[in-house]
Amino acid sequence: MVFESTPQATGTGSRYLGEGFRHEPDFRDGTASFEVISETAAPVEPPAPPVVVGRSAKPNLDHVFDDPAHGEPGRDRMLVHGLWELFLAVAVGGVGYLLHIAQPAALTGSGLRQLALIGAVIGLIAAAAALSLRTGVPNLAVGAVAVAAATYYGQHAGSGLTQSLLMVLGLAAAVGLVQGVFVVGLHVPAWAASLGAAAGVLVWADALHAGRSATGGYDPTPHAYYWFGGFVAVSVIVGLVCLFPSVRRASGRFRAVADPARRRGTVAGIIALAALVISTVLAALGGLLAATASTFTGSSDGFTLTALAFGAALLGGTSAFGRRGGVFGTALAVALTTVIYAYVHAKAYAWSNLALAAVAIGAGLVVTRLVERFGRPESASRDDDDDDWAPRVHAEAAPVTRTWPPTSVPATPAAGGLWASDDAWGSTDRR
Repeated sequence: MVFESTPQATGTGSRYLGEGFRHEPDFRDGTASFEVISETAAPVEPPAPPVVVGRSAKPNLDHVFDDPAHGEPGRDRMLVHGLWELFLAVAVGGVGYLLHIAQPAALTGSGLRQLALIGAVIGLIAAAAALSLRTGVPNLAVGAVAVAAATYYGQHAGSGLTQSLLMVLGLAAAVGLVQGVFVVGLHVPAWAASLGAAAGVLVWADALHAGRSATGGYDPTPHAYYWFGGFVAVSVIVGLVCLFPSVRRASGRFRAVADPARRRGTVAGIIALAALVISTVLAALGGLLAATASTFTGSSDGFTLTALAFGAALLGGTSAFGRRGGVFGTALAVALTTVIYAYVHAKAYAWSNLALAAVAIGAGLVVTRLVERFGRPESASRDDDDDDWAPRVHAEAAPVTRTWPPTSVPATPAAGGLWASDDAWGSTDRR
């Protein structure tokens, strides 16, 4: 029903005022009055509802660090790590009991201190390997750096521990930095760059007459428990920090999610560079600790130490693909490797350290498959196609409705240069 306006209301016989305005009746006070509204004004849309996370309505802040295209939003499932670490703890206890039966003196007094010192040396190098694996830049130069550090200390032990320590750690940081420039700047595989670095470092170590033991200097045996406890504390603290989803995803940003040759962005590059420097310094510290108590026989020790370190890191539950890892896994795997090493020597078995490393790496690769299969976020595991072993075909013609990230945000072009990402972070166009 249309009510015509009165002459008193408009001064004319029409309810249209021109310029897109008109009179409308208002019956709130019982009389027909009029309001002026605009016909051209855009309708006001209700505010968008908040994103629902689980059963609560709140902003999904936990997912803001995910890669928008391949981030698999959600927390990694840690149950597989907990169960595996429980198994490792039981294995350490079992092999330790066998060692106690075979050689009771190995777990008491000076024998236990020597065992803790061996565990600390392997642990520092294994921690370096685990850190590089978590960040997606496996550093195969850790064993070679340890040998070179021990060799340098053997040549300069008389100049004092502090001076030798600072020089070795500085050189190790420089080696890690060079690796990082190649890996991040050129975006080449870290295993290839670190393998070249290992070869160069071993050549330098051989030129320093590798195998000469340190004479005099610091004796770490009285402080063996502190060294091993320090390694365990650092390993566990890093594992606990990486439980936070944002830290976990950021630390694994260099992990390939599509084409491995595609750059992962500036943040991923900075994290990878820092991981290579820190892992190289940790390996050098392990070599220094070993040099004060033992003698390296040559370049072959570098390969053996690298294999042992990566075997312990993989056996502890650190994924070979990066990002995923547990809390106590590396420490427990190092403890297991150490007691197995002592048990083999106590029983005089014909097992070399390289054979032990080969078994640890083989078992660790199986653990990596378990971690990747059962440790992925629940949102990603629902369409896991591991069982059918068929390649997944991404059909671009089929539209997919997504609630995050918002598709209305335009992709910003990445900055140019070696550090630039090949695709805009957050862009959904992959063609």
